[in-house]
Amino acid sequence: MAPSLTIEKEFAQTSERVKSVDLHPTEPWMLASLYSGTICIWNYQSQTLEKSIKVTESPVRSVKFVARKHWIITGADDKFIRVYNYNTMEKIKEYEAHTDYIRSVTVHPTLPYLLSCSDDKVIKLWDWEKDWECTQVFEGHSHYVMQVAFNPKDTNSFASASLDGTIKTWNIGSSAPNFTLQGHSKGVNCVDYFVHSDKTYLLSGSDDFTAKVWDYETTSCVQTLEGHENNVTTVSVHPELPIIITTSEDGTVHIWNATTFSLEHKLNYGLERVWAIGHKKGSYKVAFGFDNGTTIVKMNASA
Repeated sequence: MAPSLTIEKEFAQTSERVKSVDLHPTEPWMLASLYSGTICIWNYQSQTLEKSIKVTESPVRSVKFVARKHWIITGADDKFIRVYNYNTMEKIKEYEAHTDYIRSVTVHPTLPYLLSCSDDKVIKLWDWEKDWECTQVFEGHSHYVMQVAFNPKDTNSFASASLDGTIKTWNIGSSAPNFTLQGHSKGVNCVDYFVHSDKTYLLSGSDDFTAKVWDYETTSCVQTLEGHENNVTTVSVHPELPIIITTSEDGTVHIWNATTFSLEHKLNYGLERVWAIGHKKGSYKVAFGFDNGTTIVKMNASA
């Protein structure tokens, strides 16, 4: 029997278009990056704006906390990666990382590595202990690379989603992809891993209005999640609950049972298109970024 889920809204803030959100692992902070080029840290306990900084005139499409370094890392349409100390908001590093818009940055869970991907069709690996040297370039996609995600069970490997309609998996240190997943009829916007009963799966979301669940071992699609009425923008598995979350340009958040893949809840906060999801381990909170603001909800499961 699946647990029943109650969803309470804990924080809501209207703003300009939000492209990325992240929750700090220990502080009550939500980080949001805006299409206007600004990043903000909101304290969702006190419901106040802690810090805000204008990064660039271009959209900041991806922003991440690196708690072990007290950093914020941003990737923007001006092709630059920037690193800030989130206590002082001092800029630590700024460098031109790609030749086109940066779509996504993701931080290795333990090593001093950052992955970035771009409309220039490549993925780059950066080592901040080597003064942010680019130590590897991954080429193989034929269109914009929209998102990258590290494999939680094997952090030497990662997956990428591209508007060429494919998902690829890669190993650090190897230039060719391990395998390519094909099945979406349009571009793929997002990718995430999830582990269930010790099996590894990949999740993908596409402009074909669907999300797909892939068996990592057999590289086959085991389920197509249908129900959104526009492009699927983000996919995610909750770190504590057996649920899959998908968001869309249709303005809705769909919550699926991660075992049966049935649609359990459909949320619409009236903030237009949804662009981003943020989680934190050990918490039932989930942050969402929309065209018109941000929301944090708490998901409680009861047997």
